[in-house]
Parts: sequence; structure tokens; C-alpha cells
Amino acid sequence: MDLKNNLLLTLYTIIIGVMTGLIIWCFIHAMNFGIHFLWDYLPGLINFKYYTIVMCLIGGLLIGLWKNKYGDSPEELNHVIKKVKKDYRYSYSNIFPSIVSSLLPLIFGASVGPEAGLTGIIAGLYTWIGDKLRIFNEELEELTHIGITATLGTIFASPIFGFVEPIENEDGKLPKTSKNIFYFVAILSSFGIFIFLNHLTHNHVGLHSIGTATLSNLNYLAIILLIILGILLSYVYFISHKLSKTIFKSLDGNFIAKGLVGGLILGIMGTLLPLTMFSGEEQIYLLLGCGAQLGAVVLILTSLIKILLTNVCIETGLKGGHFFPLIFSGTAMGFALSIILNIDPVISMSVVTTSFLASILKKPIAVVLLLMIIFPMNLIPLMLVSAVIACLFKTPKFLDV
Repeated sequence: MDLKNNLLLTLYTIIIGVMTGLIIWCFIHAMNFGIHFLWDYLPGLINFKYYTIVMCLIGGLLIGLWKNKYGDSPEELNHVIKKVKKDYRYSYSNIFPSIVSSLLPLIFGASVGPEAGLTGIIAGLYTWIGDKLRIFNEELEELTHIGITATLGTIFASPIFGFVEPIENEDGKLPKTSKNIFYFVAILSSFGIFIFLNHLTHNHVGLHSIGTATLSNLNYLAIILLIILGILLSYVYFISHKLSKTIFKSLDGNFIAKGLVGGLILGIMGTLLPLTMFSGEEQIYLLLGCGAQLGAVVLILTSLIKILLTNVCIETGLKGGHFFPLIFSGTAMGFALSIILNIDPVISMSVVTTSFLASILKKPIAVVLLLMIIFPMNLIPLMLVSAVIACLFKTPKFLDV
């Protein structure tokens, strides 16, 4: 392309990145408004013992009815990424119903994150824009993939994670050097407008640091134990993932029944262990304030149930992403183990969460880039070691879904 077209394409990428950040910001704030209304405002007016169960059942019913009319969306994040890698595009024919399908589970307290729904929405938007900008057909063949990187980088407040996560695998290839600039232009413009809007409205949404830690007098035996326990926790995820798919397969196609079953399970678990509800993003910081009072047993149960509940929600139609709930599960287990082993909770949480996520994703660099937003920078070497060790353990074939 000549200089004029290069500049024009860069301008388009900036505009699209800004649109991405704006959509993500609006989506997150619509979600938070709905959560505040259903779970803070209404309970103040209605004093009802079984409010959580009833509200989750209503949510499950509404989600089932909506899916019955508009189809089963959103898709899981890995499915979206695979489709985009294969076809360089993602369907946008049902994009507006997908927005509602993505918001409803989050508002009604499902144990899922916003990243799956948002990635599908943005991927569809970028595909539509790519179809319209046919003058740049060859140059924009990866536009939808660029949209995914911008979305992930913004949601998780880590632009480099957004670039690395979709490509860090056995056969992953870096985009052509000439196109790297468009990836980073889109990511930075999306992330920049998201941060600007948060600053403008005096809001602080997204992941942020949980505190500091010191590496002096590090207990290496405890670290090894934490890595092993993080890896074992990943097997809880694999087992619950497979069991959930098997158990709820008989309800495939019956969206209303699945929604009601998922809502009932969510409501019961949320009544018994409230921290198992929602994406887990905000609950991480609640955990820091009340974790010691809850005690190790409750934290361990919360971590395990959170993993199970996330898979149950997804398989019963209360769909969303895995990332935020799994990060919360890792931090809850890490906090519990810090109480048992009498070690620094931040170190314990970082090692357990890193080894847990790395064992599941098999992407050590992406995991560390994601978690360095939460944990202090001086723990990065320890987290890298934990991630690499965890990735050495292959997932048993019988647990593959």
C-alpha cells in the first residue's frame, strides 16, 4: 500500500479501537448497573429469606426464554478464537440479541466473566466493518483477530496479554511484522479510551493490584507445595468440566429447562456461599478484607464450589467466560493455604493462581502477563517459574472434552 492508504488504514484502526473501548465500557457499566439494581437496591426493599434462589430462578427462566427465541449465545471464548483463526471472520447476523444473551447471566449473578460475550460481540463488529471496508480487503483479512486482541487487552487491563493470549500455543504464529502496528494501535486506542472514560466518570472497574509482598525468608518447600496444589486444583476444573458436560447433555436443546436447573443450582450455592456468585472480579478484593474472618475451610469450599459452579452455569446456558471465575478460585485457595501454612497471603495467592491457570491454559507467558496486573512486579520471576512447572504436567487424555 502507498503512504496515503497506510495512514488511512491506521486512522480506521484507531477509530475502531476507540469504538471497541467504548462498547466494552458501556457493556461493563450496563452490567454493573443491573447487578446493583438486582442485588443491592431491590434486596433493600424486599426482605425475603430466599431472595437469591428466587432471583436466580427468574434469571434462568428469562435466559432460557431468550435463547429459545434467539439461539444459544454467547459462545465460549476459545470457540470464538478458533473460528476467527480458521475463517478470519465471525458471524454478526445475531449481534444485538447476543448482547442481551451476554448481559443476562452476568446481571443475574452467574459465576461467569464478561470476556466471552464481549469477544464474540466485538469479533462480529470487526467482521462487519471488514466487510464494509473492501478497499482494504487483503490488509484487513485479520481485522477480526485484531478485534479479539483489543477486547482481551482492554477487559483484563493488560494490552500485551491481549496480543499474546490468542497466539501462544503449539502452532501459534506471530502476525506479519507489517501488521503488528495495527494490532497495537487497536489495543492501545481501545484500552486508552476505556481508562479515559473510567477517569472521567471517577469509576474504577477492572483488575488492579491486591497489594505488595516481600521475597525475604521465602519458604521454598511451601512454594513447591503451593505449585503442586495449584496443579491439583486444575484437575478439579477438568473433572467438573467433563462431568458438567456429561450430566447436562440430556437437556441439550431445552433452553428453558437448562436455564431453570442452572438458576436453581446457582441460587442454592449463592445462598450458602455468596462469594461463589458473579464473575469474581470484584469478589477478589472483597476476599482480601474478609478472608481471614471466613477461615481456611470456608475459603477452600468457596474455591472448589466456584470452579464447579462456573462449569454448571456454562453448561446450563448461563454462559460467559472462565477467566475471572478461575482467577477468583485460585486466589481464594491461595488465601486459604496462606492461613494453613502461615505464609504471606499475596505470595500464596500468586503461586497457586499462576500454577492453577497455567495448568489449564498451557500458556505460561500469557498467564503471567494477565496476573501481573493483580500481583506485585517483584513476584514475576516466581510466577514464571510456577507457570512453567505447571505447564510441564499434561492434561490426562481421559479428561479431554
